[in-house]
Amino acid sequence: MKKINVPKKFHIKKGDLVRVLTGKDKGKQGEVLQVNRKKYRAVVDKINIVKKHLKPTNESQGGINEVPAPIHISNLALVDPKTGDITRVGRKLIDGKLVRYSKKTGEILD
Repeated sequence: MKKINVPKKFHIKKGDLVRVLTGKDKGKQGEVLQVNRKKYRAVVDKINIVKKHLKPTNESQGGINEVPAPIHISNLALVDPKTGDITRVGRKLIDGKLVRYSKKTGEILD
C-alpha cells in the first residue's frame, strides 16, 4: 500500500471565498464547501457542476441532480475580502495563536 503524505495546512479552508484560475469555470467565484486533504481537492459552491444520476428509493423519487464536483486545490486562489482581488496567504503568530493573513493587504483572514 502506498503511503500518502498529507500536508498539515492548505492556503484555503472551508468557508473561504475563492476564484477559479483554470478550467471550464475560469474566473468564477464561490464559497468552499468542503476540503479533501488526502486528494488535494475542494468542493466549491456552484463551480464544476456535474450531473449525478440517483436511483429511486423509499425516501426520494430519484432522477438527475446537478451537484458541484471537487476541483484541485492548485486551481483555486483566495479572494481578498478587502479588495476583492486574488491574494496569497501568509501565516503569523499573534497573541500566541497562528493566524492567516492576506499578503496583498495584510488583513487577517480568520
